[in-house]
Amino acid sequence: MSTAPFVYQGAELELFARAENWKRYWAAMIEPYLGKRVLEVGAGTGTNTPYLNKGGREWVCLEPDADLAAAIAARPPLRGAADVRVLAGTIDDVPERPGFDSIVYIDVLEHIEDDRAQMAAAAARLSPGGTLIVLSPAHGWLYSPLDVAVGHFRRYSARNLRALTQPELELVSLRYLDSIGVLASLMNRFVLRPFLPTVGQILVWDRMMVPLSRLIDPLFFYRVGKSIIAVWRREEAAREGSTARSG
Repeated sequence: MSTAPFVYQGAELELFARAENWKRYWAAMIEPYLGKRVLEVGAGTGTNTPYLNKGGREWVCLEPDADLAAAIAARPPLRGAADVRVLAGTIDDVPERPGFDSIVYIDVLEHIEDDRAQMAAAAARLSPGGTLIVLSPAHGWLYSPLDVAVGHFRRYSARNLRALTQPELELVSLRYLDSIGVLASLMNRFVLRPFLPTVGQILVWDRMMVPLSRLIDPLFFYRVGKSIIAVWRREEAAREGSTARSG
């Protein structure tokens, strides 16, 4: 195993930080499943944390890139926050006990080559009844040079997220989000090619497409979208060979 410091190669973090409507949308979907003690894996520069941590929670931002971890601690909404702790490292650097009430991966799991091992490690660090939450880009057929450029190993479907269910976990919710945004992802694949979208393109998507998706997604019963959210709950006692159910 390499011991070299991890350095994130993507260039999209601050660009997508401007997608405020999108962040509010998925945060509203995740909020009901969050417990009191939360581990945010791959927290980047901390741009997602304020949308989820509204106070009253103990929040740990875990980030393998030491420079990005330092940026979290310096970000104005988080700087000096008594309820937020920043840890530079990976899930293997987090003790299994005491467990967390929730562990969240916001556009992170697709960056991890061995996602099954990652899920097993996360499940081991959940308290009984705790939740494991994953938000990721959806649909392998939308995989584009942009995904390659920002370090994505894959995009997820409902099927391959279900397949990651660990024996001690039960899949309780599985939803696609941003049905209108599928059009933007198609542009990424066939028009933008390896280049990142511009600030203007991000703002058009966030200010026009995302609000429409919030209206339309329920009409599709959350079965269409460019992103997918999965929520698992750790059972009080692991049941070997249990099967996952979607919610």
